[in-house]
Amino acid sequence: MGSEGPSPVTVHVTGFKRFYGVAENPTEKIVRNLQSFVEKRGMPKGLMLGSCTILEAAGQGALGPLYELFESSVVNRECGSLNQGQVILLHFGVNSGSHRFALENQAVNEATFRCPDELGWKPGFLSCHLMEASYSQDRLHYQ
Repeated sequence: MGSEGPSPVTVHVTGFKRFYGVAENPTEKIVRNLQSFVEKRGMPKGLMLGSCTILEAAGQGALGPLYELFESSVVNRECGSLNQGQVILLHFGVNSGSHRFALENQAVNEATFRCPDELGWKPGFLSCHLMEASYSQDRLHYQ
């Protein structure tokens, strides 16, 4: 007792598939190859790669996998208890007009698409909220 040390921080990584104007999405390549990279090179002490998920570049197409990821990041599926460790959800996006990597230091969680997504949806200025409730009731809402 007491010698277990701190729980590892679990990192879940997501990226998008191709979408209008971007035939080969670099985030899909990164996420697809990350697991094998980590197996070869390892992770820093205290970090653990939880999952690598490539999402459909469509509002509705991404919701199911996102719900599953949110749920699995807070619940231990084997015993049904809440995970005790820290979790980082890291999403790679793409700016087709940029020629380098950039980290956002502020983002607005809204759905504003310049062109229709892969399923034909083209929202404008729709706010997305992650409702605060118990882990099993988290939902992504569009207003």
